[in-house]
Amino acid sequence: MKSSPNDPIAPEENHQEPVATQETEHTSQESEVIAPDESSDRSVQIQELKDQNLRLYAEFENFRKRTARERLDLITSANESTLKSLLTVLDDFERALKLIPADNAVTEGMRLIHAKLTDTLKSQGLKPMDSTTGTSFDPEFMEAITTLTVADPAQSGLVLDEVERGYRVGEKIIRYAKVVVGKIAEA
Repeated sequence: MKSSPNDPIAPEENHQEPVATQETEHTSQESEVIAPDESSDRSVQIQELKDQNLRLYAEFENFRKRTARERLDLITSANESTLKSLLTVLDDFERALKLIPADNAVTEGMRLIHAKLTDTLKSQGLKPMDSTTGTSFDPEFMEAITTLTVADPAQSGLVLDEVERGYRVGEKIIRYAKVVVGKIAEA
């Protein structure tokens, strides 16, 4: 006799189902006896693998950040050496502009070339440091090339003259300002 899906389950089928349940219970009892050691070992292994995975991920992230920073530093340092070598040309231009008369066409041409050079260097990240004349000597930003004896104690430790201007690329100083510092006369 065929049973339809709505008919109750035949007694033969009911008999097979409890047997399967008994086998399942028997299997689960065996695994319960074995499982405590295996499950604790497996949970320890899983935790170790998770920890290892986390450490590898953190190490990779640090590697990625470090290589990006090194790449940026390499580009900046290559640019820095070129800018350093052009600073002497810029200094010579500024000295020449101070010495030649301001009323002729040659002077005007030199001023235009100087302006173009400074604009180009600024576009490459070069920034001149603020003038240090009249400020207190700060070895973090200045290099004292000489000292001058001063009579006024208020001028002691002050920058009297800036021989060469200081420059930065970003926040890094590529040339310290070269200055003359006042020093009180020793009695």
